[in-house]
Amino acid sequence: MSAEPSARGASAPGGMARRLIVGRLRVIVPLLVLVAVVVLFVVLTPIYTDLLFYRSVNFSKVFTTVLWTRVLLFVLFGVVMAVVIGTNLVLAYRLRPPLRPLSVEQQNLERYRTALEPYLLAVLFGVTALFGLAAGLSASGRWRTWLQWVNGQKFGVSDPQFHRDVSYYAFTYPFQRFLLGFLLSAVVLSLVVTTITHYLFGGIRIQSPRHGDVRIETERVSPAAKAHLSVLLGLLALLKAWAYYLDRFGLVFSSRGVVSTGAGYTDVHAVLPAKLILLFISLACAGLFIYNIFQRGWTLPLLGAGILVLSAVVIGGIYPAIVQQLQVKPNEASRESPYIARNIAATRDAYGISSVMPQNYPVATQLSATAVQNDVGTVSNVRLLDPNKLSKTFKQLQQFKGYYGFPDTLDIDRYTVGSTTQDYVVSVRELDQSGLAPTQKNWINEHLTYTHGKGFVAAPANKVEGGKPDFEVGNLPQLGPFDITENQVYFGEMSPNYSIVGTKQQEIDGPGAAQGSTTTTSYTGDGGVSIGSWFNRAVFAARFGEKNILFSSDITPQSRILYERNPRDRVAKVAPWLTLDGDPYPAVVNGRITWILDGYTTSDGYPYSERNALGQVTADAVTGQNRVKQGTNDVNYIRNSVKATVDAYDGTVTLYAFDESDPVLRTWMRAFPGTVKPAKDIPAELRAHFRYPEDLFKAQRDVLADYHVTDPAAFYSQEDFWDVSPAPDDQNTDQPPFYVYSQLPGHKTPSFNLTSPLISRRSSKLAAYVAVSSDPNDYGKFTVLRLPQGVTISGPSQMQNQIETNSEAASKLTLWRGGLSNTTIQTIEGNLLTLPVAGGLVYIEPYYVQARGSAGYPTLQGVAVAFGDKIALEDSLEQALDVVFGPGAGKPAAAAGSGTGAAGADTSGTQPPGGSASPSPSLTPAPGETLSPDLLAAIGAAQAANKAGQQALAKNPPDWSAFGAAQSDLAKALASISALSGSSTPSPSATPAPSAAPYGTASPSATAVPPTTASPTTGPSG
Repeated sequence: MSAEPSARGASAPGGMARRLIVGRLRVIVPLLVLVAVVVLFVVLTPIYTDLLFYRSVNFSKVFTTVLWTRVLLFVLFGVVMAVVIGTNLVLAYRLRPPLRPLSVEQQNLERYRTALEPYLLAVLFGVTALFGLAAGLSASGRWRTWLQWVNGQKFGVSDPQFHRDVSYYAFTYPFQRFLLGFLLSAVVLSLVVTTITHYLFGGIRIQSPRHGDVRIETERVSPAAKAHLSVLLGLLALLKAWAYYLDRFGLVFSSRGVVSTGAGYTDVHAVLPAKLILLFISLACAGLFIYNIFQRGWTLPLLGAGILVLSAVVIGGIYPAIVQQLQVKPNEASRESPYIARNIAATRDAYGISSVMPQNYPVATQLSATAVQNDVGTVSNVRLLDPNKLSKTFKQLQQFKGYYGFPDTLDIDRYTVGSTTQDYVVSVRELDQSGLAPTQKNWINEHLTYTHGKGFVAAPANKVEGGKPDFEVGNLPQLGPFDITENQVYFGEMSPNYSIVGTKQQEIDGPGAAQGSTTTTSYTGDGGVSIGSWFNRAVFAARFGEKNILFSSDITPQSRILYERNPRDRVAKVAPWLTLDGDPYPAVVNGRITWILDGYTTSDGYPYSERNALGQVTADAVTGQNRVKQGTNDVNYIRNSVKATVDAYDGTVTLYAFDESDPVLRTWMRAFPGTVKPAKDIPAELRAHFRYPEDLFKAQRDVLADYHVTDPAAFYSQEDFWDVSPAPDDQNTDQPPFYVYSQLPGHKTPSFNLTSPLISRRSSKLAAYVAVSSDPNDYGKFTVLRLPQGVTISGPSQMQNQIETNSEAASKLTLWRGGLSNTTIQTIEGNLLTLPVAGGLVYIEPYYVQARGSAGYPTLQGVAVAFGDKIALEDSLEQALDVVFGPGAGKPAAAAGSGTGAAGADTSGTQPPGGSASPSPSLTPAPGETLSPDLLAAIGAAQAANKAGQQALAKNPPDWSAFGAAQSDLAKALASISALSGSSTPSPSATPAPSAAPYGTASPSATAVPPTTASPTTGPSG
């Protein structure tokens, strides 16, 4: 009886504690579940929204293939690593000695063993999971290596050293190297954790036990631990033998010899035998480690390891160095000749230039006006509009609304209108939300209302009107001869992160026909992903971190969300195995605006081919101006194997196989079947707009600079090596290549070419001219004109300096700039073109002037022509050609309309607002009016000051003091003219403010200003 109350008393507190714990668990468990669900939702949201994107563009196979390949590699290599580490840990624990000699060391370790014993299973799981997770994550990132190994296709070309197909080096060798690295990591990590475990549990002892002051000698490594470690060391030696075996094949990428990539004489005759010897020594070491299991001590394996290390130093390092210095260096040209030949052949083949051979070009140093006049195919098509300099001009003249804009760099393409084919500067009028006023910037406007750009704009590259582009295609509503049926741009380079279309909000669609009106629209395409369901709204709200996506009442069941809108980003997601060109460009194809992108298949595993950092050889003066810079990865094989398109309205992505013979492309097509359409499916109208890609050309011209030399002896001497010319306006960067429509020597008709001059490596003189055709019939055909050694023609940088320092040109440039102290006007040098004309080489460079400030934009002020030591900077190309070559030379240019590029030479006979003024200051009175005597005197003073400045510059050396005084007098005279005439200074032409621009252009901030009708004298001809 007495025990019962005691029991009740004991149970009551226990029951209360249990109830308290249960109560807490009822709160904690749901909370933990909720946290887990939220974390899982956040983690899976980007994966799920990516899946929706791939489904929307019909590339689900890419998503699933990459995902499951990564999962497979994660599981496979993660489990293998975990099993290897875990097995060795368990084995080391089980092999612990049952009795441990008593020592201070063991007494200290016993405390750790006692503390660790209850948690051994948790430690085992934690350690193996950690190493397995790290290995799995690392392996999952090698999905490209795995897919190429599994799906690799033959090249049909063997390397000259081991006679293996190139596919082995491109696809199999990288995977073998990865596998070797993984196995070495597994064995080394196992060796480390095993050694620690054996030490912790007494299998390895550093101190010997003592009895009083006497040390008792015992084995410091137990037999079981010794056997375990010997096996692991034996495996390590075997893997090292495999590494030496693979190193032999890696010699085809050696950089030891004269050639930058490939096995040279020393590699073949010294390093290759050394690798074989080291392989056998490694196998012997592995045998010694296994044999050591049955022996006492570590003498034999340590001796073997010492021999291996010594051999690696002597045989693998010192011996090849001796061969290089004593056998190769004294006779390097003859010794390395066969290997240089291998490098030349492999490099030319891998970069797709094996059939490109320079042709001697006996460049003429004297040209007649008749000869130049007769070269109509080139002279009439000279590019006066530089797409890298005229973005502001397009913006001011074709923007119309502040929320529209143009990229910093425009594009070049060619179109045939009627029977005439010529190149155009083209661009797309895209949405630019930075032009919205601060009061307009809210979530609805930025994501539901202002959703797209509108319109395609094109101007002939060889023609201007009053210094401005002659827009044949442009305006709103869309005008022009290109038959554009869909001009809304929902997918472009400037598109916002995401837009939701098909909502209750109407989308702004540009200015309306009536003054001050605005048109609206609602998207009806199939692009994007449906966002009508609450679940999809929730996941996209999580992806973009925007609660309005979830709670907005404007979103309907028919609404769609557009994301991944940049054309390059869209193609990169559906074809992650491609290297994309840095410059997508728009074209009108079958009435629709279509983005065209060039895709490269690359490899760094082509034996003997020179390796280059793609980002380095493709960087030039315009890289970064709306062009994506290539990565720093090395390549030594490249093909333009894919042409990709993105529809600007619905975002449809299409991949076309452009080089079906490419084994790398065939490998990826096998890995992702059905994702790339065959070449026969390319529409003819699309093919007509294919350009030879710039980044590929830049890589090839860099290689051609050396590898146009095919004779090993000449290659070794490097006497005839070339270089890419520095940019005339930036000596630290390469000059970019230029698309020009011209007639090359030996060709009967003009063609659309990508061109670049090359200079001698030993001097700055011009050495060669490289052009590659983009015409469908001759696509990819190179023309390399090699100049005679005895003829000296200045390179682009030298010629730019000669133009700028020419007395007459310098005088005009100073006048256009408004004097030395001018702060309101700047001149801008356009592209300095090098063109073969009538058997010679002519430099042509447009010059633009621009008023400083946000309202200014470049207009053509003059054109420089240089041939030999003859230089002219005139108001038009026609005039400059006439000055350099004689009267009549510029007639083809005049016929093409380039003569209207002169200052004030508008075809209608009227000077547009802000148009260029003539070099000599003058004012023309209106009919029936006369100029006042004071105004005439001021004009005379300005002309006299201008002449005095020219005379000062013409002296040798120039009289800068007199020139400065003349400029001061000129400035005073111009100020007087301005005051007396009541107009702006008539000297160098300041570009107009937006309010004065034709087409009623609105400034970026003046979004409410409606467009006006185009002026008959300045509007687009289209």
